[in-house]
Amino acid sequence: MISHQIQILIQRSKTTTHLQQLHSLFLKTSLDHNQDIITHFLLSSLSISLNFARSFFDNLPVSPPPLFAYNSVIRAYTRTSSAIESIKLFRELLRNGLKPDNFTYPFVAKACGQCSLVGLGGSVHSLIFKAGFDLDKYIGNTLLRTYAACNEIGLSRKVFDEMTVRDVVSWSSMLAGYVACDSPSDAFKLFQQMKLTNEKPNSVTLVSLVSACTSLLDVSAGQSVHLYIIVNGMGLDVALGTALVEMYSKCGHVEKAFKVFDSMCEKNLQSWTIMISGLADNSRGKGAISLFTKMIQSGLKPDSMSFSAVLSACSHLGLVDEGKHYFNEMVSKYSTKPTMEHYGCMVDLLGRAGLIEEALSIIRTMPMEPNSVIIRSLLGACRNHGQALYLDDDLKALLLKLEPDLGANYVLAASVSSLSGYWDNAADIMVSMKQKGLKKVPGCSWVEVNGTSAREL
Repeated sequence: MISHQIQILIQRSKTTTHLQQLHSLFLKTSLDHNQDIITHFLLSSLSISLNFARSFFDNLPVSPPPLFAYNSVIRAYTRTSSAIESIKLFRELLRNGLKPDNFTYPFVAKACGQCSLVGLGGSVHSLIFKAGFDLDKYIGNTLLRTYAACNEIGLSRKVFDEMTVRDVVSWSSMLAGYVACDSPSDAFKLFQQMKLTNEKPNSVTLVSLVSACTSLLDVSAGQSVHLYIIVNGMGLDVALGTALVEMYSKCGHVEKAFKVFDSMCEKNLQSWTIMISGLADNSRGKGAISLFTKMIQSGLKPDSMSFSAVLSACSHLGLVDEGKHYFNEMVSKYSTKPTMEHYGCMVDLLGRAGLIEEALSIIRTMPMEPNSVIIRSLLGACRNHGQALYLDDDLKALLLKLEPDLGANYVLAASVSSLSGYWDNAADIMVSMKQKGLKKVPGCSWVEVNGTSAREL
């Protein structure tokens, strides 16, 4: 057994330097051959530095490393963006003649899902079946999530249907899979089946169900889930409360969203950001900016998504100075690197205000090529404000290159060319559009009256 003193030293290790010092001690005293030492030290290393732990693992004096060591490092990589390393280690494990156990397979299957390697996931599934672990509930839950992550919801459902024993995790994982694979209606059908089995849904289950309501923009179904939560005395944890806030916001019921938000005992950055975004998207720009200020006052540090939400609110309200202030603060004070979305918000904000030259300057100084949304925003602003003097043909050409099959782009580009006095160029664009058989699709929206959806042109 590992000595009490060594165990204390391992537990007290907090930095890579501590690990290196302990490792030197183990090498000098040959303690690195002790199975208990290896186990405790490797687990401690994984919680401090994956790079150090991997180096320690690769240089273990025992060959091959024990299965628990492989399992520990494989699991650690599934928690990072380098899940492919889990698969490489699994292959090495097999080459070394080790026999994977019921702990190995779930980690490897999870890594296959994270890397979207459905073929390899199928191979791992076959190995699981041959090893006799196909009835393991935990492995089955992982497999159905793996296939869902690879957008193979049919295979996911097949695994689910073949499970002889299911728990709330199985049902919740299958529900989440349907939502992730854009099949919200199937999620509702599955939930009805779940109720027939008398399996009690938990918070995770209901988060997926609320997300399905959000995908369908079905506020009635969302309210039913909300009522179920209340009637069954289920408290709103952060995830469930945030899901309800997003559902009500996306469905246009921002007052109900804010009521849920206000009732949440605990909120995280995502909760605040979704509520800010909901206010901005529902023409409550001032409320969004006010809530953003309260969020900072609460001690939370805004992230990239938070700034996107508040910049969007500034754009809707035409608050140019405030938008510039938040954009500059994002970079200088919070060291957040602007993304395409942030640049898009600024171009939209400046374009709406008629500051075409400033908007164009942002596009020209962006570290990346603008996307079609940003170009359309600028061209639309030029058309709306009757300003196209600062534009060149490159942006119009880039828009038609990025989305060559969208008729509205040709009409917009031709309109701006006409505004600049380039009638021949405008005519050429329209001829090209006709030759490709494209048409501008009329704008439309969907409205709901007394529970019935109707298309409004």
